[in-house]
Amino acid sequence: MIEIKIKEEKLDCGFCLDFVRHHEAGGIATFIGTVRNQTNGKTVERLEFESYIPMAEKEMLKIAQFIESKWDAHNICIHHRIGVLEVGETAVVIAISTPHRKAAFEACQYAIDTLKENVPIWKKEFFEDGEVWVATHP
Repeated sequence: MIEIKIKEEKLDCGFCLDFVRHHEAGGIATFIGTVRNQTNGKTVERLEFESYIPMAEKEMLKIAQFIESKWDAHNICIHHRIGVLEVGETAVVIAISTPHRKAAFEACQYAIDTLKENVPIWKKEFFEDGEVWVATHP
């Protein structure tokens, strides 16, 4: 099963973890991306995420379907937040269950790397002295 969501409300890590639990899964890997308080030595006050949701969810589904086939994943949950987020808030949650731990780790790494490269979600950082849109590719 696959669960994909982009939402303005706070993300529920517990829901994502429960969603991917499976009796045949030997491993569950999670990635939780949070808003940090600095970038390149500058204090970050908050972030804002914008997205073209229909296209973003379609791209996230493609990522999940690839993971399902490549790593034999049982369940995949990818939730991303949009809107204004304060320091410490959760921006993205990825949870994946697979038969073995190595596959779970690899699939989770692939999911966040590919999401950042391909999914139309844009991030703006707000500092004390201004704001800047951040390139999606780290």
